[in-house]
Amino acid sequence: MSCNARVLILKESGEIKKAFEKIGVDPMGIKIMVSKAIFRIIKLEGLNACQANILKQEMLVCGGEVAISKTVYSLTKEHSDVILIGTITQFDKLCKKLTNQPFNLKKISKEIDEVLRNFDTKPQIIKAGKSKLDLNERTHLMGILNITPDSFSDGGSYFKTETAVSRGIAMVEEGADIIDVGGESTRPGVESVSLEEELKRVIPVIERLACEINCPISIDTYKSEVAKKALEAGATIVNDISGFQMDKNMPKLVAKTGVPIIIMHMQGTPEMMQKNPHYECVMREIISFLREKAEVALKAGVQKDKIIIDPGIGFGKTREHNLEIMRKLPELKNLGYPILIGTSRKSFIGTTLNLPVEDRLEGTAATVAYSIVQGANIIRVHDVKEMVRVAKMTDAMVRG
Repeated sequence: MSCNARVLILKESGEIKKAFEKIGVDPMGIKIMVSKAIFRIIKLEGLNACQANILKQEMLVCGGEVAISKTVYSLTKEHSDVILIGTITQFDKLCKKLTNQPFNLKKISKEIDEVLRNFDTKPQIIKAGKSKLDLNERTHLMGILNITPDSFSDGGSYFKTETAVSRGIAMVEEGADIIDVGGESTRPGVESVSLEEELKRVIPVIERLACEINCPISIDTYKSEVAKKALEAGATIVNDISGFQMDKNMPKLVAKTGVPIIIMHMQGTPEMMQKNPHYECVMREIISFLREKAEVALKAGVQKDKIIIDPGIGFGKTREHNLEIMRKLPELKNLGYPILIGTSRKSFIGTTLNLPVEDRLEGTAATVAYSIVQGANIIRVHDVKEMVRVAKMTDAMVRG
């Protein structure tokens, strides 16, 4: 009779623990074995030959594996990237051993330990005004409300205050958890609008919505003065598509007001970002950028539990870049912050399916479901009613 052998798909410590409990493993045995059942691959960049060689020796002693450049052995190259391969238990042993090693390996051990903890950290409850967003409970939906005549998808649809307010209320009724109000189009090639014009567009809408809805309102802007006025009008989240690149005063404002901040990656400016975007390694550069900008926010006084990160799908990326970001989205969990992603109706969907912007609902639904599977916590969308259903169904499968 067959023993019904099969490979189990157990991605998290909770799932592994339940599998052990189900077959009656002793509690002490479970505690010991869970960390042995979680496998990780970690890449370190630009280590010198001494660091790389010691890391290899120590990880091998711990039972793991290490890949380094062959030039390190022959001493023909002074530096190498390093890939560490092992279980959580093996990494724990390695980090303890490295604390007593020279060549700055104690600091490297802290970085390894930090990314391991970040990767498995569940998202915190985010407080935005009077609202609490429990991102661990379910995926949250951010409804897009563009008060512009020229946005790529819905430009002009909600340019009047009355229609914009009505749309904001409708999105909340459809299930939106956040309404994201923007007064300047950031579609590729667009020219920026003046501070006065942006304020004229968004402030009346935010003031009205703040009196009409109970969910948080975010202001989609890279200008600190617009953000300041929007917060005074009733917004409780700042969504900076430039990741502090276009206004250095934004971190101080966010720290002073205590609101959550969404830090997005963008290569270049909206006007020039799609002029032949290039990356040596797209995920490495996005993660490096977001890590750096999160540190800027922290140094300015922003609390860690107020930071949300966004890889910036479509902002200075080709179709291939965007698809790679989708495939490797879990790598953003290395930073330890909630992940927001906005794929709604974007051009990489259009070019993949050969469809115009008004006919990308199914393509958007596919990217929303996949983003949730990959670890996204907040999804920014135009079609709220449909994507709430997609998110709810995907959550049922992913979260159980």
